[in-house]
Amino acid sequence: MECTVSWTGGLQTRSGMGFVAETGSGHVLTMDGAPDAAKPENGGQNLAPRPMEVVLAGAGGCTAYDVVLILKRGRHDVRGCSVKLQADRAEVDPKVFTKINMHFTVTGKGLQAAAVERAIAMSHEKYCSATIMLGKTAEISTSFELMEA
Repeated sequence: MECTVSWTGGLQTRSGMGFVAETGSGHVLTMDGAPDAAKPENGGQNLAPRPMEVVLAGAGGCTAYDVVLILKRGRHDVRGCSVKLQADRAEVDPKVFTKINMHFTVTGKGLQAAAVERAIAMSHEKYCSATIMLGKTAEISTSFELMEA
């Protein structure tokens, strides 16, 4: 896996904290920092997600992917899956995630709570590289709700 991240401030302006990532799979992702009123040259322009928001979103995508795949492989009639993530970060640098809560909403026809609970557990214990990695610094908790399709 590879990725190239480039600062979009450029040599001429030397301002802003925007970056563009070009992934090995050929996709582009932009990131930006929060504006800094005290030192505008050190802040972003709020034009894209923060890098740590992208990390959190990646963890959500990774685990949701697993949950859907595990349910489909188990021949469950899953029709939708979303996960809302809420995270706390350390107060001092490095401001790693210290707590992450993931609330899944899984929609399907006749889904069993036990199957969804098992899929989430399997993702977090065995398959989701992102949440397993983040679990080294953060306490990760999960919850879910089922919606009938």
